Amino acid sequence: MNPGAVYAISSSMVMPARPNWLPPSHISTISSCEFRIRCSISGRVDSGADQSRKITKKVKNRDQQLWKKRDSAGSGTKALNLVRIVSELPNEKEAVYGALDKWTAWETEFPLIAAAKALQILRKKAQWQRVIQVAKWMLSKGQGDTMGTYDTLLLAFDMDGRVDEAETLWGMVLHIHQRSIPKRLFARMISLYDHHDKQNGMIEVFADMEELGIRPDEDTVRKVARAFKMLGDKEKQKLVLQRYLPDWKYIHFNGERVRVRRNKCPGD
Repeated sequence: MNPGAVYAISSSMVMPARPNWLPPSHISTISSCEFRIRCSISGRVDSGADQSRKITKKVKNRDQQLWKKRDSAGSGTKALNLVRIVSELPNEKEAVYGALDKWTAWETEFPLIAAAKALQILRKKAQWQRVIQVAKWMLSKGQGDTMGTYDTLLLAFDMDGRVDEAETLWGMVLHIHQRSIPKRLFARMISLYDHHDKQNGMIEVFADMEELGIRPDEDTVRKVARAFKMLGDKEKQKLVLQRYLPDWKYIHFNGERVRVRRNKCPGD
């Protein structure tokens, strides 16, 4: 038998020491055969490992996490149902709160999305008393503690003439969320005071804006300047206009929008 064939067959085992009688040509043949056999074996092992990894890879089950998310499915129908319920109730706190509690009795978690949609529907319908009732009920449940809810509630207080309740809510918001109150909420409170001819309240809110470094919009600036004028303080009126009105304004001339420099005087 050819000695090279013997060593090629036994190359998967431990290679024996080279005999003294084996010529160098047979050594190169044995080495190349051993290399090919080892490469083929290692290739099979690697491919088997890859297949096992692909097979044993776990697939994430999304159904197990559904309970952590607020389900928005059907929230529009729930919101319309809530609007229908509160619209048919008498204007009594106990009756409204009792019906709202029944509305959420079978819910696994508070239907915040549906309640927020219902609040917006009532706002569009100008049912301000219902807006106040639903918003207060949400806040009593620890839900809807957002600037959007506060803005809607302040608007409802304004339209329903409840200035005292608006001032109480504003004091609470200013105390808790002092550094995170947006410009829109300050403007809402100044508009409320403006609608009810409370110039001192407007100036106090405006002073809080200046203290917090919040720059008012142009409409708010004009309302505050008008409040100073009604209080007889024309110097502060002029100062507010000069400090906060922009240097430029836009007018329509010959069908085009033209940018012109503003004259910052009280009559502008």
